[in-house]
Amino acid sequence: MLTKILPFIEWFKDYSLGKFRIDFLAGLTVALVLIPQSMAYAQLAGLPAYYGLYAAFLPPMIASLFGSSRQLATGPVAVVSLMTAASLEPLASAGSEAFIAYAIILALTVGVFQLLLGVLRLGLIVNFLSHPVVNGFTNAAAIIIATSQLSKLFGVYVDKAHHHYETIIRVIESAFHYTHLPTLAMGILSIAIMVGLKRLNPKIPYVLVAVAVTTIISWTTGFQHNATVTSSQIMDEQVQQDILSFNNAIKSIADLSDERTKLTSKIENSHDAPPLEQLDLGYQSRVFTAKIDAAKSQASQIRTRLREIHFSAVEDKNQGVVFYPKDGQVPEPRVDDRIYRILMGNKALDTQALRLSGGGAVVGEVPKGLPKLGMPAINISVFLQLLPYAIIISLLGFMEAIAIAKAMAAKTGQRLDPNQELIGQGLSNIIGSFGKSYPVSGSFSRSAVNLQAGAVSGFSSVITSLMVIITLLFFTPLLYHLPQAVLASVIMMAVIGLVNISGFVHAWKAQWYDGLISVITFVVTLAVAPHLESGIYVGVGLSLAVFLYKSMRPKISTLSRGQDQALKDSCVHALATCEHIQMIRFEGPLFFANASYLEDEINDRIQKESNLKHFIIACNGINDIDASGQETLALIIQRLRSAGYGVSLSGVNDAVYKVLARTHLLEEIGTHNIYPTMEKALSIVHGQTHANTKEDQCPLLVNCLGNQTTK
Repeated sequence: MLTKILPFIEWFKDYSLGKFRIDFLAGLTVALVLIPQSMAYAQLAGLPAYYGLYAAFLPPMIASLFGSSRQLATGPVAVVSLMTAASLEPLASAGSEAFIAYAIILALTVGVFQLLLGVLRLGLIVNFLSHPVVNGFTNAAAIIIATSQLSKLFGVYVDKAHHHYETIIRVIESAFHYTHLPTLAMGILSIAIMVGLKRLNPKIPYVLVAVAVTTIISWTTGFQHNATVTSSQIMDEQVQQDILSFNNAIKSIADLSDERTKLTSKIENSHDAPPLEQLDLGYQSRVFTAKIDAAKSQASQIRTRLREIHFSAVEDKNQGVVFYPKDGQVPEPRVDDRIYRILMGNKALDTQALRLSGGGAVVGEVPKGLPKLGMPAINISVFLQLLPYAIIISLLGFMEAIAIAKAMAAKTGQRLDPNQELIGQGLSNIIGSFGKSYPVSGSFSRSAVNLQAGAVSGFSSVITSLMVIITLLFFTPLLYHLPQAVLASVIMMAVIGLVNISGFVHAWKAQWYDGLISVITFVVTLAVAPHLESGIYVGVGLSLAVFLYKSMRPKISTLSRGQDQALKDSCVHALATCEHIQMIRFEGPLFFANASYLEDEINDRIQKESNLKHFIIACNGINDIDASGQETLALIIQRLRSAGYGVSLSGVNDAVYKVLARTHLLEEIGTHNIYPTMEKALSIVHGQTHANTKEDQCPLLVNCLGNQTTK
């Protein structure tokens, strides 16, 4: 009982100093990969980069302590990070305080759901996400993740569109208009370092090397070059007017949002108000929403216009350094050859402290020390609003984690408990949220590193967490000059392994409809991004529809004797059938959804074959029967016998036999008409049925020469 509650106790059986040394080195190696990766994934989730470190110091340790896999490395991962961003973007602006708060609550929600599934031993619910659906979604997610980093790789800034592909079109257009070459060079250099070192020796922490080299270059060359100026130093009246118009639009959005919030609270408390008053309040809310959307559209247009203006710095005797639009007449002398742009976001611009960028983007200041631990402030309405997204993230994250854990368990021979793994993942997200973490899961790449390093127990993940804690306490200043383009390249390199084209081919070869479901899930996910949950819904819906259709239309075969003397499907093997006996095999449970289908199939055979005398229903494939199935079977037997046909059953299993006995259908059929095997049924029924018939060589008889007889 104690090891079930505290599974990590088993680590210490036969544990030695030598094993600790191996775990220590494995944990250190994983940490060298995790630290830069976690920062990159945090930005993918729409959070400041250092929140990736917050998601990397508690979850790996908790998941290993309470999970069942000893090599699974938990922490920020690409797909879950993307799903986090997609889930929260409708609620708040990426990177805002509200967005961060929602991300932490989302981690708590995901953790609670996973923990409940594990405690209640409901891990099988993950089977609703079939392999074709996950394959289609994962391939689409890999493309979405990689393309979402293009703006950082080219050093361009665009507003997000309603659909991801529209955003990418904007990025490409902006890249043609202006690509920051030093930023692109940083990204390409980091990719070259990672690819080169990985081919040279995969054991080298190539991600860390790329990060270290590019950070040093960024620091020594002054890669980031920002300037803070007043709006009066921008020597263009139209730009100054646009800045004021932008600030007015932002203020209008804030004021209208406050009014709508008050109105929403009033609507929630107006259940007892007259219907007309409720309609009026609803109308006012829609008006506010329309006004907010119009203000957002205006702000977006101005922001796009200002971002596209490039400035040159000029030395002025009276005002010092001033900035002229590069496309206009720029006087001399120029301060430098850099191109400056106004840094803009979703907040109003400070006209007395405008930020202009003349270089590349870096991570910037990372708060030193550990985050303040504490339970997230829970808002029930927000909790319920996030629950649908949390369920999808929980299932996807767990599927990824358990697939990795199973693959490693197959190599190590370790026993794996999926429900215990759910408990470990759930607790890692719950306790992680206390440390300002966003949702996490098992990582394929870091788990592979952990396994290759020879990790013996989950203690390696404890070491990994300790390394992240040391980084947060002492080394965060070293991360200031890390280029954003490098983090983008880290993500791109990481998601290459998610692309699996052969998965579509494999699914299609297994069943054409599985391949089609996988392709449709892929296309829909790409088309509706960033609303990724829609792709999952479509895929799951199609899988369930196929399952229901197959359940309602199970395979019903007419059996005949094959060349190897076995009874086989006559249609599949092109076998002749007996004129007087129809041996039917029903494959699947006989229940309310498909009971009438069996009746229809028997009627079709009666109409096609005029000389039929007897039906043998092979029940080997019927593993269950409900009241509707029993009632339909009784009606079939009654109608066939009243029409002069004989009916026998063969291969009835114990569960079905008990139902027939309890409902007294057994008495109506007659125990003498129920045979243990198909061959036994044939040996008795065949002679009775073929008396006084002209069929000399019946296809159901065993042919001593080994050849199939024909009609």
